[in-house]
Amino acid sequence: MGSCWLRLAALLALGACPSLEYDGSGYSPLEDDEDVYARNRYKETPWCSPIKVKHGYANCRTPQGEYYKNVLGTRCDIRCQKGYELHGPQQLICQSSKRWSGKVLCKQKRCPTLSMPTNGGFKCLDGAYFGSRCEYYCSPGYQLKGDRIVTCMDNKVWSGRPASCVDTEPPRIQCPSVKEKTAEPNKLTAKVYWDTPEGRDTADGILTDVILKGLPPGSHFPEGDHKIQYTVYDRAENKGTCKFLVKVRVRRCVKLNAPDNGYIKCSGDGNNYGATCEFSCIGGYELQGSPARVCQYNLGWSGVEPNCAPMNINVNVRTAAALLDQFYEKRRLLIISTPTAANFFYRMQLGMLQPAQCGLDLRHVTVVELVGVFPAQIGRIGVKLLPPSLALQLRLLLRIPHYNFNIVVMDKHGMDKERYPFPATPAELFALIDNFPLRKEEMKLQAEIGQSCP
Repeated sequence: MGSCWLRLAALLALGACPSLEYDGSGYSPLEDDEDVYARNRYKETPWCSPIKVKHGYANCRTPQGEYYKNVLGTRCDIRCQKGYELHGPQQLICQSSKRWSGKVLCKQKRCPTLSMPTNGGFKCLDGAYFGSRCEYYCSPGYQLKGDRIVTCMDNKVWSGRPASCVDTEPPRIQCPSVKEKTAEPNKLTAKVYWDTPEGRDTADGILTDVILKGLPPGSHFPEGDHKIQYTVYDRAENKGTCKFLVKVRVRRCVKLNAPDNGYIKCSGDGNNYGATCEFSCIGGYELQGSPARVCQYNLGWSGVEPNCAPMNINVNVRTAAALLDQFYEKRRLLIISTPTAANFFYRMQLGMLQPAQCGLDLRHVTVVELVGVFPAQIGRIGVKLLPPSLALQLRLLLRIPHYNFNIVVMDKHGMDKERYPFPATPAELFALIDNFPLRKEEMKLQAEIGQSCP
């Protein structure tokens, strides 16, 4: 024992000291104390392989707080990174078989497959995994409703609102340009044609309804501007409209007026191209100039401007027929025949007719008086005296008795209409004359211009 201490002292003196070795201890002063300690301590202890979790990590706890985290009994809690989910147990235990109690895997999270929007679609980057972005699109003519871009989130749900493709664009329709037309001669309307416009939908091309507001093509349009509108609808009830004008023009001459003491009667609108105006005069006047005038294309009137001049009765004709011809289609005749101016019936008749002169003029009646017996007979029209021979011819032509009072009523065509052997009241005469041919037309014209007796 003493020799050993001596030898140790000698070694220390030389700067070297032999190690204190124990069989199987594995201790070496040249190594890290802890490593050597642990290695020696667990030299016979089974270890599991180190845990490596791709896209995740393990939080391990050893039974007695040992340095190494994969010794027997070690428990490891497994977690995955954001966007990944664990497949396998949440905790692994290092077993005596030197194997962990299970297998784990962190898989990237995946969102459900997106629904394809009707009339559209979508395209995605990196599929439908966490962080993937998908962009919706719509077919031409449709608008996107919802979020255009969605992202797969950590909770495996797509961000944003579900997208849909809706038809918000109205259909298109093109109307024709303005239609202008001139009315045909003697007409106030024009027949106008055009091709019915066709609508076009920018989405599915299907139109549900086309509505026309206004007259259809091929109609007779009156003078003026007429708005035509077409409206078309698609299946999404979007509407498109277009409008155009139909312009109808009537060529017109200067408006004509009735001549003084006369009438005017025109066809059409009175002064439109092709209209004809006819003229006539009131009783006691005769027409001079053109009896009818036509509105021509150059907007001028044909013929000569008419006027109504006082009727000039020529009593110096040779025959009774020539005298009557002057009244043809112009005047009616009331012929009063008496054998003497002192005749009672004659004087009574004149007394009744004088106050009724307005009614006679209104009915275009001329009074002819035949007084006396040949050769001492005369005739009178107003203040004009007929030669005795002409008065005689008139009685003979009309077969009027010489020696009796008589009245003969004749129409404008020289037709003997009625005879009275006694005086006739104006009311009787007017009732008779108002039933003559042409009289109703006269009455209508007189009413239009307000001609009547006071």
